[in-house]
Amino acid sequence: MLRYIFKRLLLALPTLFLVSLAVFFLVHLIPGDPAQVMLGEGADPAAIAALRIELGLDRPLPVQFLAWMGQVFQGDLGTSIVTGEPVTTLILTRFALTATVVLVAVALATCIAIAFGLLAAWRRDRRLDWIVNWSASLVLAVPSFWLGLILLLVFGVTLRWLPVVGYVPVSEGGLAALLFLVLPILTLTISESGVLTRMMRSSAIDVLGLDYVTHARAKGLREGVVLRRHVFPNAFAPTLTLVGLTLGHLLGGVAVIETVFTLPGLGRLMVNAVLSRDYPVVQGCLLFTAFVYVLINLIVDLLYPLFDPRVAAA
Repeated sequence: MLRYIFKRLLLALPTLFLVSLAVFFLVHLIPGDPAQVMLGEGADPAAIAALRIELGLDRPLPVQFLAWMGQVFQGDLGTSIVTGEPVTTLILTRFALTATVVLVAVALATCIAIAFGLLAAWRRDRRLDWIVNWSASLVLAVPSFWLGLILLLVFGVTLRWLPVVGYVPVSEGGLAALLFLVLPILTLTISESGVLTRMMRSSAIDVLGLDYVTHARAKGLREGVVLRRHVFPNAFAPTLTLVGLTLGHLLGGVAVIETVFTLPGLGRLMVNAVLSRDYPVVQGCLLFTAFVYVLINLIVDLLYPLFDPRVAAA
């Protein structure tokens, strides 16, 4: 087990370096000059040149990359060109909100997927299986932004049960501030439950056909016990991989959902930084996203042997 963990940790390091290299050079391919954006279209060329020197944009890209990596190793992602705030502070502040929404939504979606996926596999080719399959396919076909707008229209505008736009931190609004997160969490839960349910159902069907499940039933165990003790642990491993991929993707910033519900999360921060050519913020957000993605998948890799001991032995 320790060897397996050590090998996964070593593989994560070159991945992060290659990602940082790609992030830096891809960001600098974005059309537009940050100095020009900051000073405006009619700015004096001399002033633009002076600002480029001040920001270090006049140096060769390899020199800028080495300087940026030196800062990154010290835990400093730079300073925002537009606002002058530390990038690390900006990212961590926005990430707290994104992580809250994503973690709760994915946890709920996973619970839904486990329950309905197992039930659909158990009742394969029957009415319950057909309903679950149809519902999951419908959820997969509906764009998340459209679903969010529909939920806003129904629960915010028509019924007026929940706030429509804006966000108030819990530190300022108390428990009432949590109402602002209900619709975003509900939207993500519904959107992500479809693919997870289908994966859980497919895995459970494969496991239900194995000999040891037949043996467990022959021993007289109830179906609930068979599903809980024998089917679920072995069928959940592929779904866990998909959960990790989903978490990594969403924690990188759910820009569409945050835009629909006007949440000041990591996704909106990245979009605004791209539009304003704020290189340090864009680079910091992308590198942080890559780090989160690698970390989540590393955690999933470490959890995988708990469900499939053959992985640790490989």
